[in-house]
Amino acid sequence: TMRLQAPQFQALFTPGLRSVAELFEKKNYELRIAGGAVRDLLSGVTPQDIDFATTATPAEMKEMFTAAGVRLINNKGEKHGTITARLHEQNFEITTLRIDVVTDGRHAEVEFTTDWHKDAERRDLTVNSMFLGLDGTLYDFFNGYEDLKNKKIRFVGKAAERIQEDYLRILRYFRFYGRIAEKPGDHEPITLEAIKENAKGLAGISGERIWVELKKILLGNHVNHLVQLMYELDIAQYIGLPLGGNLEEFARVSKNIQNLSPKPMTVLTSLFKGKDDVTNLDLRLKISKEEKNLGLFLVKHRQELTKGSGPEPLRPYQDFLMDSREANTNSKIFELLKYQGEEQLLKEMQEWTVPSFPVSGHDLRKMGVSSGKEIGTALQQLRDEWKKSGYHMDKEELLSCLKKL
Repeated sequence: TMRLQAPQFQALFTPGLRSVAELFEKKNYELRIAGGAVRDLLSGVTPQDIDFATTATPAEMKEMFTAAGVRLINNKGEKHGTITARLHEQNFEITTLRIDVVTDGRHAEVEFTTDWHKDAERRDLTVNSMFLGLDGTLYDFFNGYEDLKNKKIRFVGKAAERIQEDYLRILRYFRFYGRIAEKPGDHEPITLEAIKENAKGLAGISGERIWVELKKILLGNHVNHLVQLMYELDIAQYIGLPLGGNLEEFARVSKNIQNLSPKPMTVLTSLFKGKDDVTNLDLRLKISKEEKNLGLFLVKHRQELTKGSGPEPLRPYQDFLMDSREANTNSKIFELLKYQGEEQLLKEMQEWTVPSFPVSGHDLRKMGVSSGKEIGTALQQLRDEWKKSGYHMDKEELLSCLKKL
């Protein structure tokens, strides 16, 4: 058996975890780290959150924690077997080992067990099905560690069975492929077949759950390969993507933005031909208002709002920003520059601060312009002059301009 001694693992042993471990040991309940945290630790990554699994039932855990005066946080996980305990300012989410008795492709009814192998069996991918004892011993029933080392993504057991338990696992397969696999196209044919045969099941999954996975896929590696695959395997139509998605544009843009940390919507918009595609995506996935507005902005301006020829390539973007009356236009312009692959201009634009117009109505009154209407007109004319100067003219220059006008 393999024993993990990595510094990332040692660092998990906070006062809180030591206390939890002691309580379980006293009662002879087994406690292990489960799932994604094990995968991260084996990859040398510090896990963001840690799930624990145990042979103790929720009732046994509650009794044990209550007797020890430990505070329990009620977050409705109990019917799935999860208890959350708070010790030393830290939350511990601990779930009883379980078997899925009935699954409908979305939810499972569970039954508790003390069999670690049976619990591992109902997990989605081999790399997510491992356990780690608190002494560093690895419990790996489905060669997850081998797959992780070889950067292979495979379902636990039969792919079709795992998918039919929860169709969202199709997208989880893609997400972890984008995180772990070394190169595009390294799939087992039988897995792709199972995905294609079950793609329709995604129609019954809520838009919110799909969007969470899809966003992570869009920001991972091999995104162009994975989205092309969604079309080939007939998944796209069930998750809100347009039937005739523009895959050439997607290939171009996903290359453009590789190192520019785009928002997921920026990558996705390259598939869209027009604003209806954004609307349809929103109907299916219930995206946020901000995401929808970004999509509409990019679809509308990606072709016309491009860099200026000549010495001031940024001018069109600056002018657009200065004329805009909407909130967060600058962040939309940053995303547009990423979409267009304009890395250098993006840096310059991010460093540019919006200058404030130096003349006010008060200045004009001092010069003897009295009627509100005249002041309005004069200010507009001066603004235009100021814009033409690239926002360089100061108050003096503008006011002397006014005399000429």
